[in-house]
Amino acid sequence: MTDRPATHRPLRILVNGMHAKSGGGLTYLRNILPELAADNGLELHLFLHRDQMDYLYPLDERVRIHLFDFPGNVLRLLAWEQFVLPVLARVMGAEVTLSPANYGPLAAPNSVIMLRNSLAVAGRETRIAKRFYWLALAMMTALSLLACRRAIAVSKYARRALTFGMERWFVEPVAVIHHGVTPFFSPGVSSRGSFFLVVGDLYIQKNVHTLLLVMAELRETFPRVTLRIAGQAADSGYERELRRLVAMHRLENHVQFLGSIDTATVRSLYRECMALVFPSTVETFGNPLVEGMACGAPVACSNRAAMPEIAGDAALYFDPLSRTEMKHVLTRLIQDEGLRADLSRRGLQRSRAYSWRKTADATARLLRSAARNTG
Repeated sequence: MTDRPATHRPLRILVNGMHAKSGGGLTYLRNILPELAADNGLELHLFLHRDQMDYLYPLDERVRIHLFDFPGNVLRLLAWEQFVLPVLARVMGAEVTLSPANYGPLAAPNSVIMLRNSLAVAGRETRIAKRFYWLALAMMTALSLLACRRAIAVSKYARRALTFGMERWFVEPVAVIHHGVTPFFSPGVSSRGSFFLVVGDLYIQKNVHTLLLVMAELRETFPRVTLRIAGQAADSGYERELRRLVAMHRLENHVQFLGSIDTATVRSLYRECMALVFPSTVETFGNPLVEGMACGAPVACSNRAAMPEIAGDAALYFDPLSRTEMKHVLTRLIQDEGLRADLSRRGLQRSRAYSWRKTADATARLLRSAARNTG
């Protein structure tokens, strides 16, 4: 995004970053804020909890940061967001409030929300507390859709799945604005190894448990093929279940949990893996798909949710709930070097459709639209 001369006072944007603590939420803020800050017609004010600075530091110096410190449980955050944030927004003269989450403060000036957290996860969740969490999220999403000035969906799938059939009631349509990928993610010169790679924080919808069962079957025929899992244990209960499966099937020498690792290491893994495997059952975008393709990694992924929309013809697809299909696809990748090379080429080409600059340009236009449509 090139700097554009401001012909009048910059539009004051409050970015409500309170929900960005892992995964796609952090990726979005890290990448979109510098691109939006390059627009001289926007003045960005980022609201964060003090604990979040470790995740986002360093931030672009053109973004004005407002740090808050209060006990960090969900109910307190919800109350603060709904009752305190709108008052602060009006006191500071914010003209638009951007909440890059399914919901935001209902009374904030010209609220813009982002539909990015799929609610279909609730259907696979058996824990009572987690079910209540997803129910509350669904209710807040619906209320925010009715109250907001504009809404962004990170994919066509997200728009279909998260508007509850209410889109015909909206004054403005929900805009589909895909996430991007940075030039940092690019092909390397190193040869590819004999390991599959999974990238993403560990939640039940990531479906890593099914992949582990497939790896237990593949080990019998391909003992040198291993799996590396890069991502923090966002759901500690689910991580324990994965480790239990590893022990039960004696996969300790075939599966490696890498935890949360730096971006440079993730890029190296994309460049070196035999293939990136994305077995998620529910996903509204899937940043690792685009990052992996940009690094030339062959991709095998789920045929559900947004994955076909994002990867297009650059991936080999399987039913994420079918171990037979998943095993068949991974076996093809192990045995067919030409197939891997073709997927790598297709992925590089597909990844060029995504950039954070494009994302920011479309987002800036939408924010200006939200401010103009005040009435």
